[in-house]
Amino acid sequence: MGRWEKIVASGLYVGYSPYLSGTTGTLEGVLVYFFLSRFPRVIYSASLVGILIIGGWASSRAEEIFQEPDSHKIVIDEITGYLITMLFFPWSSGYAFLGFILFRLFDIWKPFPIHRLQKLGGGVGVMIDDIVAGAYAHLLLLFIKYLTTH
Repeated sequence: MGRWEKIVASGLYVGYSPYLSGTTGTLEGVLVYFFLSRFPRVIYSASLVGILIIGGWASSRAEEIFQEPDSHKIVIDEITGYLITMLFFPWSSGYAFLGFILFRLFDIWKPFPIHRLQKLGGGVGVMIDDIVAGAYAHLLLLFIKYLTTH
């Protein structure tokens, strides 16, 4: 019982990494971004919405299965947050790397209101802090892009 929830929430078991599972989950997000960036934006966006919905459900169930809130084994939130960071950016190794760094910084630092949002229960609490960290990183990445192209 719970096999699919574990597979999804752990990012195909990447979350079982004994070290830096959030970072390895984000690296998996880079691979997903590489794959999805090859498709039209509408496919990327629809995939992101699907990952948000399924990830929230799987995270909520995985918390029950693992019997710990926001278990380090759950990395679908990092994958989702990174995909939000890179939303509408075409594939570029430079932007992919900078997005990775920015997302990890916001995810670890947790500026207002990220830290408070993380305290929400269930899958919403697991996902929301990374969603907002991804949005912050996305906005900063857009700003950096603007500065470097004007």
